[in-house]
Amino acid sequence: MSTTGATADPPPSSRKSSNGGDPLAALGSLPGVADSVESVRKAVDRVYGHRVMRRRSNEITSEAALRGARGSAALSGADWALEEVRRRSDFGTDDEARTMGAALRLSAEAGQLLTIWRQSPLRVLARLHLVAAADRADQAGRPRKEGEPVDEPLIGLPLPGTAEAHGRLEGLAELIIGGGSAPALITAAVVHGELLALRPFTSCNGLLARTAERIVLVGSGLDPKSVCPAEVGHAELGREAYLTALEGYVSGTPEGLAGWIAHCGRAVELGARESMAVCEALQRGAA
Repeated sequence: MSTTGATADPPPSSRKSSNGGDPLAALGSLPGVADSVESVRKAVDRVYGHRVMRRRSNEITSEAALRGARGSAALSGADWALEEVRRRSDFGTDDEARTMGAALRLSAEAGQLLTIWRQSPLRVLARLHLVAAADRADQAGRPRKEGEPVDEPLIGLPLPGTAEAHGRLEGLAELIIGGGSAPALITAAVVHGELLALRPFTSCNGLLARTAERIVLVGSGLDPKSVCPAEVGHAELGREAYLTALEGYVSGTPEGLAGWIAHCGRAVELGARESMAVCEALQRGAA
């Protein structure tokens, strides 16, 4: 996979906006980003406006969690049919099953960490990795050390050294703790992109990055009931588009950053569309 990492601009988490303000909010001025933010807001509002949400929102949330986990696992190499995910209970028999099990555990855990995220995002990331990599006791929950291999076959970008990875994570955490005025989509996209670019753990980084994206979308208030699973959209858009958009993010160019944010926005819209279909099915009594 090609990359422009050697000449990339500084990552968003380490930039300063031209007026000294919020560097993430400054990304809102990139071409097309404001349109993506508005389109996502409208898509999410449509789901929340559905009459089924007034009576059966818990069911929509549960279904979104299941479908989101399935979509995230698919991007990490375990592309199972939804009914297979519902049917199976053995998630430790092979690599695909372990990936699916990790995705399901992360989906369940994410909702328990919302209140901690804004105060200690690094603690949340460590907890998520501990949950995802429970079968790797010697590595679970701790950042990778220099020289340790990273098991992330989907992502072929050059791996930053541990000092760079840790520094950028600290910068990202400071931005999250400090708050800011950036729309939820922008913050979620940057969190997602940074974790994929840095791969701070020895495994499960893709699953963790997509879970963190959801935590931002939920915790920001954009999708408080977690019914618009972006993971569904990322899977629907496909691996090739996902990796191409990620390359744009890692390049650090305005066009690349805008393209990644737009890609994440489209994923949220598709997740919202998925839940609209579930609402319609419930209304008809077909699900």
